[in-house]
Amino acid sequence: MKIAAPSTRSIEITQVLEWNNNETRRVEDYLAGEEPLEMRSGRQRLGVTLRTPGNDAELAAGFLFTEGIISKREEILAIEAPGDAAGRGGATNNIARIKLKPGVRLAALGGRRFSAGSACGICGKESIAQVRRRGIRAPDANSRFDAEMLCRLPEKLRATQAIFGRTGGLHAAALFRGDGELVVLREDIGRHNAVDKVAGWALLQGKVPLAGHALLVSGRGGFEIVQKALAAGIPLVASVSAPSSLAVRLARELGLTLVGFLRGRRFIIYSGEQRLA
Repeated sequence: MKIAAPSTRSIEITQVLEWNNNETRRVEDYLAGEEPLEMRSGRQRLGVTLRTPGNDAELAAGFLFTEGIISKREEILAIEAPGDAAGRGGATNNIARIKLKPGVRLAALGGRRFSAGSACGICGKESIAQVRRRGIRAPDANSRFDAEMLCRLPEKLRATQAIFGRTGGLHAAALFRGDGELVVLREDIGRHNAVDKVAGWALLQGKVPLAGHALLVSGRGGFEIVQKALAAGIPLVASVSAPSSLAVRLARELGLTLVGFLRGRRFIIYSGEQRLA
């Protein structure tokens, strides 16, 4: 089980005024960190995202992979992410430099310049047709999951959200094996960043495609989440809230099992019910 240790910049402490039953007092409060991360290859800017500092190398790798800028682990020779080891301060902490294998065609970026916020995601998102043109295939058809196991996952997610427990302000993405064992969990102020961190971890560990695994995300299951899960070969995506209409369409077209409103002993299957026993 791989749970990231919080970066020194993942959490900030501030003084606030608390109002409680007509009484006020000054107390210390924890805030989830939010800073921009710029990803560069040589002189070329690959993208910028607002993220919670920590696991920046995984985030960069996952972003490049799930957005189709690279197609396999071997295309990354090195990632320099000073923010993973540094303390507070310094603009270089917010730059990840990626050394790519000679011959990797960054021309695939075309005129796109990715810029992602912590909440809204990447602007000008690819259509389902464009996702298909990237060559993303349907996930493993033989993976099977037990409904009872699925119901236990949200509690496991909450129990291991270290930063959320202190700030209440982060999303999480957790990868589970088919038997319900937690493999890796990542937190971020942006739910798509949390998924990229999980995908980047798996890519750098040589574990993609992730057949036989389930991804659970806090909040809603949007188009970006489904797209990124498909890129990583994950056959089941579950969220504690609702999916979007475009996420459901994409899941149905590419054969991903999509579950929403996973709470207590109830959930709704929007696509791929054949994988759930």
